[in-house]
Amino acid sequence: MTSTPQCAAIYARISHDSDGNAAGVGRQLDDCRKLAASLGWAVVDEYVDNDISAYSGRRRPEYQRLLDDLADGTVDAVLVYHLDRLTRRPIELEQFLAVLDAAKVRHVRFVTGHSDITTGDGLLVVRMLAAVAANESASKSRRVARKHEQDAIEGIPHRGSTRPYGYRSDFVTIDPDEAAMFRAIIERVLAGESTRSIAAWLNEEQYPTVKGSEWRTSTLRGMLINPRYAGLRVHRGQIVGAGQWEPIISEETHRKILAAFAERASSGRRAPQRYLLSGLLRCGRCENRLFSSPRASRRRYVCLSGPDHGGCGRLTVTAEPLEDLIAQAVLYRLDSPELADAMTGRNSSDTRTRDLTAELEAATERRDELAKAYGDGAISMSEWLTARRPIEASIEQHTRALARLTRTTALTGLVGNGHQLRASWATLNLDRQHAIVKAVLDHAVIAPGRAGVHTVELDRVQPIWRS
Repeated sequence: MTSTPQCAAIYARISHDSDGNAAGVGRQLDDCRKLAASLGWAVVDEYVDNDISAYSGRRRPEYQRLLDDLADGTVDAVLVYHLDRLTRRPIELEQFLAVLDAAKVRHVRFVTGHSDITTGDGLLVVRMLAAVAANESASKSRRVARKHEQDAIEGIPHRGSTRPYGYRSDFVTIDPDEAAMFRAIIERVLAGESTRSIAAWLNEEQYPTVKGSEWRTSTLRGMLINPRYAGLRVHRGQIVGAGQWEPIISEETHRKILAAFAERASSGRRAPQRYLLSGLLRCGRCENRLFSSPRASRRRYVCLSGPDHGGCGRLTVTAEPLEDLIAQAVLYRLDSPELADAMTGRNSSDTRTRDLTAELEAATERRDELAKAYGDGAISMSEWLTARRPIEASIEQHTRALARLTRTTALTGLVGNGHQLRASWATLNLDRQHAIVKAVLDHAVIAPGRAGVHTVELDRVQPIWRS
């Protein structure tokens, strides 16, 4: 053994710190300090990885810093409470030993489970202990995975570090205020508003997330498509049955949300940025779609020529007066008997909605029965997976069939109330205005106007209403 080290390092780690007070690693540090004092080693630094597993392979920042300092010669000895605090993976042990060998460090001591790595027998013991630790971790991992699987099948909620929005800290009890906000957000999405717009509104009104931070579109979308809000238990990305908690929304509403997002993804439709009538105008000369095309301070809709657009390039209309004209026409039509009749005809699709819902409920029941059969041990995992695939495909197919129906929700409560909506129209954000216009107007054909005139005559606009 060489002379007494002058720059010893202490390493401490714990896999799970449920209380968040670092008490576990604190005890390890205390015991290592006592050992260093008894050996006469001078400790120059302490390296702590709290709440990080050594078996998962997840990066441990302080452990990596320790290896770097050993390689650089910053430290010349290591103290650890026990070998399994240092590593639980044999391959990682060999990497640690290689770093020690390259740096010519021979001083490594453990508070418990004394092992002398400077001898062949000592190394053998250390390697055997590492193998045992790895086996224990693997066995524990299998037990935990099986427990999670069983909990999922029984509908027991998964309790992570952060409670789900709309539920209290027990993950089961509904928070009335957050649940009401969640339902309001759902209604706005089904009415055609984008997650970007809703996230901005939530932040402007200072409604925080569960963690007290600002909303992001990714956070909002992930929450909206989460099946747990419909009372469904998910395991490894798959719905396995009903959960043991009260849902905030119905399964039918959950399916409509999925359908709405699926439709937006398949159509490539984005929320309008500055133009109310994006995608809703046609050229009166060539019937091609009009595109937004600002010039200086003036917003315009233009028929664009060229290989990417294919229009005649001979029609331009100023945006503001045209948008005002069509908005007023839409608000007037909301009060018209024609729209009420059209909506009555459209509501005949309710029969189809009921049929789809019944088929979806039947498929869901089959999926739940299948999960129960697996939970009871009547079928194996492979049998469960094989039988579940066609059921999930059926649910997906019927969910997509509901996509069309989500468009009509933009008019819920508005037919016959156009005069009231007119007073608050300017306070609605662009997404909401666009959704209402699109639910009433299929498109509008714009005829050529007089050169140099920035107003829009009524006879230039031919609205084609949805029927």
